[in-house]
Amino acid sequence: QSIFYVQYRYAASRFMNVPLGTLLYEVNEIMDSNAVRQLITEMGRVGKHLSEMGATEGAAGNISICVRDRLDIEEFFPRMTIIDLPQAAPDLAGATILVTGSGRRLREIAEAPTANLAGVVVQEGGRKACLFMSADSHFKRVTSEFNSHLAIHHDQMRARPIQVHAVVHAQPKYVTFLSHLPKYQDQNYFNNHLLRWQPETIINLPEGSGVLPFLLPGSNHLMIETMLSMRDHQVVVWAQHGIIARADESIFQALDLVEYLETAAQYEALNLYTGEASSGIETEHLREIAEIWQVRQKVF
Repeated sequence: QSIFYVQYRYAASRFMNVPLGTLLYEVNEIMDSNAVRQLITEMGRVGKHLSEMGATEGAAGNISICVRDRLDIEEFFPRMTIIDLPQAAPDLAGATILVTGSGRRLREIAEAPTANLAGVVVQEGGRKACLFMSADSHFKRVTSEFNSHLAIHHDQMRARPIQVHAVVHAQPKYVTFLSHLPKYQDQNYFNNHLLRWQPETIINLPEGSGVLPFLLPGSNHLMIETMLSMRDHQVVVWAQHGIIARADESIFQALDLVEYLETAAQYEALNLYTGEASSGIETEHLREIAEIWQVRQKVF
């Protein structure tokens, strides 16, 4: 048997009616439909919360979950076609990726998951995939930024023995606004100023955030630079565009990272509004916090 672990921290208790701890699926070669239903329910709840944050206006944002096992998705997405993948992913052969469709509103996933999601099963060699969609699908192809999702999943899952990996792209207002200001497009400046406001931020983002210059959305350039930055960061800012976060533990953990960074950006914006009246938590205190929590932070 293969084993699919999804670690739930406090995020799980916020969104799912389950206790804290570890949710364990024991499955055979193909994970059953209950596991698929669980995953698409989680994607719906994350999409709704991102919308409530004001981070996914209209059809902005996209999310995906990659599972190393073959999922039994035909019950939900019975229509299959063969597609070329935008990026070769040989180490994901046999894996299943649940992903949002192009032009879909994330807030509508919860009410109509099969109309807004698709399943992608990577074929041997990693250059082609089976695309599974439903009869009520409201789109013809998956998100235009699927190339970045796929490259991140492939790069992370071939490097470490993880069974599930989630990616969330959103456009939270404050982070995105700050990324329009030239000085915040410098990665060191961005991290030193945003990670100084709350103790939780340095604990959850000890490596800080990657910051990329504006690159054409959906481009190969953006895909490559994001994949490389994700090797050192859990979150990457796409300047003048938004942010993208990844997590091994669950899609809720990726959502948490978006919230942490957006909250930090709100504090920073408030400080700008008041003429930079505060310098935030002292650097020595941030270092003490990291030491007490045994976190190897790389920012201060």
